[in-house]
Amino acid sequence: MPEIIFSGSAGRLEGRYHHNPDPESKLVIILHPHPEFGGTMNNPIVYHSFYKFIEKKFSVLRFNFRGVGKSQGTFDSGLGELSDAAAALDWAQARNPDSMGCWVLGFSFGSWIAMQLLMRRPEIEGFISISPPANIYDFSFLAPCPSSGLIINGSQDIVAPKLDIQKLVEKLKKQKGIEVEHKIIQGANHYFDQKIDDLIAGIEAYLDYRISLGVK
Repeated sequence: MPEIIFSGSAGRLEGRYHHNPDPESKLVIILHPHPEFGGTMNNPIVYHSFYKFIEKKFSVLRFNFRGVGKSQGTFDSGLGELSDAAAALDWAQARNPDSMGCWVLGFSFGSWIAMQLLMRRPEIEGFISISPPANIYDFSFLAPCPSSGLIINGSQDIVAPKLDIQKLVEKLKKQKGIEVEHKIIQGANHYFDQKIDDLIAGIEAYLDYRISLGVK
């Protein structure tokens, strides 16, 4: 997959991009885990999610937050990373002016950034939040959550415990006009060691469900 470079507020950002030739295809950006704990766009979950969305006929962008890999800048505790995500979405939309809509997927820290982006960009019609660390970061900005999506986590996650995620899910499910599906992967830890295939299968099932409703 060819490397791409695009501009962010802290300098150049490094990414990988797949373009679907259908001009009306949906697009998705994929956000990686915490940069200070080894998170990169080459994280296995990010990597496999990237190719699953390609399989489902999306244009797909994954990239390194500032200070990671060839991306310029330094870690900014979330504020700058949200700016990076917005720049990534701008870049992808500029190359897909006739796209019928977009999604966002984030894993761990990336899910916190993804949900903030969702609140700021009304064109985002679907989300997948993997292991959102609701015990560490404040998700109260999701009031209300503007789009339907999937929250998926492991039953043995001690980094983002399932009880905290369940509380977040229950809060979101009370909101009218959206549907938040929650899936727990039994036996999986925060990183889905030995369970990535199950995680990707869960993501695929949700995408197939949304596609069956006419929302690619």
